[in-house]
Amino acid sequence: MSDAAIPPARNRRPSRDEVQDRILRAAAKVFADNGFAGARLDQIAEAAGFTKGAVYSNFANKDALFFALMDAQIAERSELALRIIGSSAPTAAELADLGAQLTEATAVNRDWQLLFLEFWQRAVRDESVRAQYVRHRRAVRAAMVAELEQRAAALDVALPIAAESLVFLIMGLSNGLALEEIADPGVVPRDLMSEVLRSLLDLR
Repeated sequence: MSDAAIPPARNRRPSRDEVQDRILRAAAKVFADNGFAGARLDQIAEAAGFTKGAVYSNFANKDALFFALMDAQIAERSELALRIIGSSAPTAAELADLGAQLTEATAVNRDWQLLFLEFWQRAVRDESVRAQYVRHRRAVRAAMVAELEQRAAALDVALPIAAESLVFLIMGLSNGLALEEIADPGVVPRDLMSEVLRSLLDLR
């Protein structure tokens, strides 16, 4: 989700996609300013330039907004990773670039990482939220695994480990490094992720 300023409302009636995009960008800003617990839907509606009813007609609650924001974050990063790992012959330089970009995404999206951690804490403490969170994460991982397997098969590429394990590894490493980077900005070596990927794929 871009941090660019939310464009002013147009005279014409915005499409449903435009409405949802404005609401999500507003939600990202309000969550960043107030945290998930402190954010209110009326604040999000005001920031987006719509009524609270417009928010409810597109997103059932704050949880739905969070999951939509998470989908956007994952789509952006997974496309980057799949483009490199699922290529016919990823080079060391390409993996170095991938690792650097994934690491940079943590620093640039600090607000998102904090929101993710806040929601994760809520999920592991509230069984109903945890069940929803787990269903969503499993669906995300399954989609990434299917896409990776499809690309690898189309290119006749032998993955170094099972696609599911590779997805777990990249997601887990990204989240773990984010914890360290948030607490101590700059502590994570820019080339660490790429070193892991190069070693995994046996590239020097």
